[in-house]
Parts: sequence; C-alpha cells; structure tokens
Amino acid sequence: MIHRLSLLACAVLLSACQTTQVNHDFDASRDFAAYRSWAWNEPALQYRPDDPRIKSDLTEQRIRQAVADQLDQRGLRPAATGAKADVNVRTYLIVEDRQQQITTNYGGGWGGPWNGYWGAPMYNETRNVTFKVSTIQIDLLDGKDGKLVWRGSDEQLLSNSVNPLDRNAEVHATVSRILSNYPPK
Repeated sequence: MIHRLSLLACAVLLSACQTTQVNHDFDASRDFAAYRSWAWNEPALQYRPDDPRIKSDLTEQRIRQAVADQLDQRGLRPAATGAKADVNVRTYLIVEDRQQQITTNYGGGWGGPWNGYWGAPMYNETRNVTFKVSTIQIDLLDGKDGKLVWRGSDEQLLSNSVNPLDRNAEVHATVSRILSNYPPK
C-alpha cells in the first residue's frame, strides 16, 4: 500500500512537469510579412547530446515533416530548387536528465484536540527521482544576412511510447505549440 501511494505521488509530481511554457523570442525590427519562402539550414536537426541512442533518421523525419507542415500553414512555402530562401530553418533536439525531490509522509496521528491524538508516529521519506526531458527548438534565420530572427522551443518529458503513431502525434503537437506564435504579432 505504501509503495503504491509513493508511486502515485511520483506520477502526480512528474505529470505536473508536463505543463510547460512555450518559449518564443524574435527580432522586433524584422518585417515577418516579407518572409515568403523557407529552406533547411543543414544540418536541419542537431542533437544535444550527440548520442546514438537519441539520434534517429525516423525522429529527424518526424520533426522535418512537422515543421514543414506548420510553416506551410503559416504561409511560408519551400524555396524553389536553386533559389535563395527568405528564411532558413534549423532545429535542435535536446535531451537532458532532470531531478526532482519527492517527499512522502507516512504514519501520523488521528483524532483531534478534544480527545487527544493517537496512531503511529509520523515520518518522512525523501528521495530523488531522475527523469529525461526533451526540448525541441526551432530557429528561423534570415536568408540574406544569416542572423537569427525568430526562436521557439518547448520541453516535455521524453516519451517512452513504443507506438510510432504516438511519437509522430507528440512531435506534431509540440511543433504546433512552438510555431503557434509565428509570425509574431
């Protein structure tokens, strides 16, 4: 019973980590309405850390497709072959370990001040829980001067889903949240 309660507390605390704030930043002096075409700034996806357990052609394909879909919805079209794009796109997948302290209280008294307290003594157990967080970052660079004009990122718990369709949906949802503020208003 105690083990189940501690697992439940851990799950609740980790689920609270999933509600994150999407980060956006941009150069306010740029005219984003002038950007009509885009191209990948190779390498299109960079991994941090550069770990073969994280690196995957399938992951890169998912992120590339999600970004292309979202840019298309925002009126940006892929640059024609051989033409210079108005915006170059660079993405990052950053995976890092995070820790959180979880304290579980066991025991304690029952009753009230009118009839005294009774029950087992109360004690606490504090432990560290380590979990992986993944961040997708999307950078848009001006095609003429190469300077960063817009950046967005979002982080979430690293998915343990074995279903490729679930992974695909998670990537699409994350990229959609990130690009929700493009073009900036």
